[in-house]
Amino acid sequence: MSDDSEPAVNISGGTAGGGRTAEFDPATADTRAEEVVDRLGELFWRKEYGGRDAFTCLVRTILSQNTSDKASQPAHDALIDRYDGGVSHRDANSASDARRERREGLDNANDEAVSGQPRAKDIDLAESLAAAEQSTLAETISGAGLYNQKSETIIDTAEWVLEEFGSAAAFDAFVKDEPPAEVRETLLGVRGVGPKTADCVLLFAGGRGGVFPVDTHVHRIYRRMGIAAPDADHEAVREVLERDVPAAKCGFGHTATIQFGREYCRARTPACLEDPDACPMADRCDQVGVYPEPGEVVDPAEAPEAE
Repeated sequence: MSDDSEPAVNISGGTAGGGRTAEFDPATADTRAEEVVDRLGELFWRKEYGGRDAFTCLVRTILSQNTSDKASQPAHDALIDRYDGGVSHRDANSASDARRERREGLDNANDEAVSGQPRAKDIDLAESLAAAEQSTLAETISGAGLYNQKSETIIDTAEWVLEEFGSAAAFDAFVKDEPPAEVRETLLGVRGVGPKTADCVLLFAGGRGGVFPVDTHVHRIYRRMGIAAPDADHEAVREVLERDVPAAKCGFGHTATIQFGREYCRARTPACLEDPDACPMADRCDQVGVYPEPGEVVDPAEAPEAE
């Protein structure tokens, strides 16, 4: 296995994001998908995930939507710096009476932060974000793109957590303790939370085995390799991977596939386009939609051989 550590700029949190080394024997792979994941483990890292705070992970994943980790990580750091411990300027008149006392406490905590005094430690991130002024939050996370939409989603999600669970801690317990299918179904019922976001929370916070989130890299790569159908949507790709990859390998399979997509199997300039031997997966890939001779690349769903 490579000594390369998992990048810190990664939705998983990198080496600081929790988890433990996953042990397995690559010689025992039973499916082609498992063989690919085993090869990824030799190239990058092998980890089983879990242990991150569920609400923080949910916010981090919302920020990552439709943007890169490189852009969303600083936005997440700025959000945590501003709101984790209590900052809020949201108009109390627009909130329920039940929230008003909480919001006043947050404003007092903000006054302390501005004055250089210690912030309140008994206010969790969900409370702070539920009481946030949308325009201020949007400015804070502007580096992540779609900041108006994402700030609204984050505030709505924080309010949902408080209404349904009472606190971020109770939400964290729900994610970690309840059946994965129930957690996933519950999360998918929240506006702005899609399958990838729900699965990332299950994986990185819940530590649930057998969860293989499908982002744009995963969706592209396993269709290009011919492991999933060329026209498979994200859910269809997920079903194939969670069926064919053992539970203990799904977590690092997800993060290592992303890294493989960045370093080798890029959307428009895959390594094999100019040199078939440049890709460490050359002997496992069908190159659906990749045509080295004319130097062309199309989405697998648009490839002539997929028709």
